[in-house]
Amino acid sequence: MSKVTVVGAGVIGLSVAHELAAAGHQVSVVASRDASASVSSVAAAIWFPHDVEVSGAVVDSGRVTYQRLEELARDPGTGVRMRTGTVLTRRPDPDLSWTRAVPHHERLAGGAGVRCTVPLVETDLYLGWLRASALALGVRMRTAEVRSVTKLLREDEPDALVVAAGLGSAALLGDDTESFPIRGQVVRLANPGLTEWFIDGDNPGGLTYMVPRGNDVVCGGTGEVGSWDEQIDPRIESGILSRVVALVPELAGQPVLSRAVGLRPARSRVRVEKVAGHDRPVFACYGHGGAGFTLSWGDAIRITELVGRVAE
Repeated sequence: MSKVTVVGAGVIGLSVAHELAAAGHQVSVVASRDASASVSSVAAAIWFPHDVEVSGAVVDSGRVTYQRLEELARDPGTGVRMRTGTVLTRRPDPDLSWTRAVPHHERLAGGAGVRCTVPLVETDLYLGWLRASALALGVRMRTAEVRSVTKLLREDEPDALVVAAGLGSAALLGDDTESFPIRGQVVRLANPGLTEWFIDGDNPGGLTYMVPRGNDVVCGGTGEVGSWDEQIDPRIESGILSRVVALVPELAGQPVLSRAVGLRPARSRVRVEKVAGHDRPVFACYGHGGAGFTLSWGDAIRITELVGRVAE
C-alpha cells in the first residue's frame, strides 16, 4: 500500500481515487470544489468520445469504461442507464473508429448515421454514488485551493500524486501549453416521455444534441474553442432550441427547467502519464474534452497501473 493524493473531484478525479483505493492504496482527494460544482455536473454525460482525439488509447479506455458503466446500469441507484439513440453523420467519410468500443451498433441506410446503445449517466445521481463509493473504500476528501504541486507534495507527503483537475491541471504542472477550454452551453427541458437520444455534430447550424434523462432533456450545444465565458447567452440558447425542435418536434413548447455553461477541459490529446521534474512520482490525468464520463474508468485503471509500478 502507498499513500496517494489526487487533485480534482470531478468524474476523472473521483474515478481515479476509487480505483486507487480499490487497489489497496491510501487515497486522499483535494479539490477547490466538489463534483456537484464541477464541469462534470453540467455534462449531458452520454458515452461518446466528443471533443477528444479518437486515438487507439482513447478507444481502449472508452471500451473499458463502457463495460464498467454497463455493469453499473444493473443498479438503478448508480444513475447509469443503457439507452439507444443515433449519431447522425453528414460527411461522406465520418470517423467511426469509436464504434470499435460499442458492442451494439449498426450503420443507417445511406450512411446517414449510426444507431447504437450506450450508457447514459444522470450526473447528480452518479456523481453522488461515485463519491459515496470512494468514501466507502476509505478515500479521504477535503476542500482546499491547490496552487502548487511542490507545496502539496511537501504538506501531504504522499508517495505519489495524481493531477486530475481538468482545466486547472496544466497551470498546476507548469509544463503544458497544449490545454484549452471548449465552452459548452446547454438548456434542460421537461421530458415529455422521450427515451432515445441523438447527436448531430455536423449540423449546419452548429453542434446539436438531445439527451433525455429521467425528468428532463439536456439540449445542446456549443463547441467554442478557447472561450472562458461561463455566462448564459440567450441568443445561443434560442439557436440550440430551434435546431433541437427541428429534429424532435415533441420538444416544442416544453418548459425550461434549467440552464448551464461548462468549460470542457480539452487538449491536443488526453494526457495520462508520469510527469518528470518532481522529487516524488507525479502523474497527469486530464485533457478529456467532452469525454470525461466516456473515458473515466479506463483512464483511472491506467493511472492505477502506473502508480502500482512505482509502488512495487
